[in-house]
Amino acid sequence: MEKYSAVLITGAAGFIGSSLVKKFLNYGFNVIGIDNINDYYDVNLKKERLKIIDSISLNKKSSWKFFNASIEDKNKLDQIFKKCNPQLVVNLAAQAGVRHSIINPSDYTNSNLIGFSVILELCKTYEVQHLVYASSSSVYGANKEFPFSETQKVDTPLSYYAATKLSNEMMANSYSYIHNMSITGLRYFTVYGPWGRPDMAPMIFAKNIFCGDPITVFNYGKMQRDFTFITDIIEGTFLCCLKPPTKNNSPLSIPHKIFNIGNGQPIELLKFIEILENAFSLKAKKILKDIQPGDVEKTYADTSSLYQWVGYKPKVNIEIGIEKFVDWFLQYYC
Repeated sequence: MEKYSAVLITGAAGFIGSSLVKKFLNYGFNVIGIDNINDYYDVNLKKERLKIIDSISLNKKSSWKFFNASIEDKNKLDQIFKKCNPQLVVNLAAQAGVRHSIINPSDYTNSNLIGFSVILELCKTYEVQHLVYASSSSVYGANKEFPFSETQKVDTPLSYYAATKLSNEMMANSYSYIHNMSITGLRYFTVYGPWGRPDMAPMIFAKNIFCGDPITVFNYGKMQRDFTFITDIIEGTFLCCLKPPTKNNSPLSIPHKIFNIGNGQPIELLKFIEILENAFSLKAKKILKDIQPGDVEKTYADTSSLYQWVGYKPKVNIEIGIEKFVDWFLQYYC
């Protein structure tokens, strides 16, 4: 196991970020968290996640430092890097959401493009051993070849969000090549589970089903998503963090790897809703509509490359995952 003296995780109050912080603390790592606690969704949820992290840090007696900062603030981030000297940086801070990117593209330019360029430059300046960053299944866009493989072309993004994530991959590749930096990009497929984001379909559907409000189902429920439970996502991310791509002097070999990280079993949206209904013992009131601009009809991850790299194999099937999610939902919101 690669042992870093300091691990810096951006987006530390987020869904994936907070879960990864807990994983590293439980393994005895010293962790630095960065998040600007913006109000894109419920700030209280982010604060509750941080409270749990504080509690784990005290119980484990692990080192945990948190900084309220935006990754596009280069001066503030430079001070943090200089003070904390991280060997591993995991960049999970980003403006998320396909539909929001249509309404407010500037949010994505600032965080996903300018912010990521700051992260790359500081990782180069402070000679960080390994940078891991979040990409997205959205980069596959209009691709119709299933399952999605990392070897496929990704030149048809259907949303500005997807375009920024694809740009991140190209930016990382250039830094890796020019500066011989070990970098790993992870294309996350639809993540769900306890402490999930309120703007994502699982949480929206759960709230409306529970409250008896109608849910809007786009593309008449015929869309398919490769729903992946949070613990599987975290395990795969953690293993990748501990295995940086090898640096070498060959001009044809770039120490930048990109992996899909998903469940590998796409579920039709209507089936997902049915499993949610069963978990709540309630029926959903559905409003069926056409597909939204920027949405893709299907996501389906080929995770064989990640399995070969770190032995990643998802363990949580959709029925068990939704049961765990609903149990948490009822405890948190009731």
